[in-house]
Amino acid sequence: MLFPTREPRLPTPEEALKGRPEPEFPLQERHTVLGTPLGGPYPAGLEVADFALGCFWGAERKFWQTEGVWTTLVGYQGGHTPHPAYEEVCSGLTGHTEVVRVVFDPSVVPYTALLKLFWESHNPTQGFRQGNDRGTQYRSAVYTHSPTQQTAAETSRDSYQQVLHAAGYGPITTEILPAGPFWYAEAYHQQYLDKNPAGYCGIGGTGVKLSDPFETNWGGSCPTGIAPVED
Repeated sequence: MLFPTREPRLPTPEEALKGRPEPEFPLQERHTVLGTPLGGPYPAGLEVADFALGCFWGAERKFWQTEGVWTTLVGYQGGHTPHPAYEEVCSGLTGHTEVVRVVFDPSVVPYTALLKLFWESHNPTQGFRQGNDRGTQYRSAVYTHSPTQQTAAETSRDSYQQVLHAAGYGPITTEILPAGPFWYAEAYHQQYLDKNPAGYCGIGGTGVKLSDPFETNWGGSCPTGIAPVED
């Protein structure tokens, strides 16, 4: 992968690409692993959570492998451009980051469990980068859907910062904000690692654990020995 020499930065609303009023591609109908619909409205009693932790291919698999997750889909969030295409997001001119939307049953897997999986599955101290992937679209973020989620995300961040600091890591750069528009990604990105089992994962945490007051199934890990390719 060729890295740009200029430090990535987020565009202002005036600099961002203008986008389009409607998407150029349909949303894939069903999850290729779970068999559930990707689009809402979702069944009563389920909740929605949005996480960005680098390349969304490997990140999505982490969540669909977690017990209590009803469906997952990937998209773009946190920017200015409506209905962006992947190439536009990769240009850095939309302001979006790659996001996994997780629809889950809180009676089976609490939101705090998803936060633990989020923090432990990537390095949240790297700014506009995750591993070999560099750009504003790879920044770490939690987009919340209620004041309860916002408080839980901020509390977990503060707790994880303490253990990261003790392990020699710097400040967490994760943005934690109320969820704005979520623009779903192209069909070939949805459940990418199910469609391409030998594909690039790019997900790897610091090895630092957050205290766990509950037990849950965290899902599998990325395969090893696979050369990174640009997502």
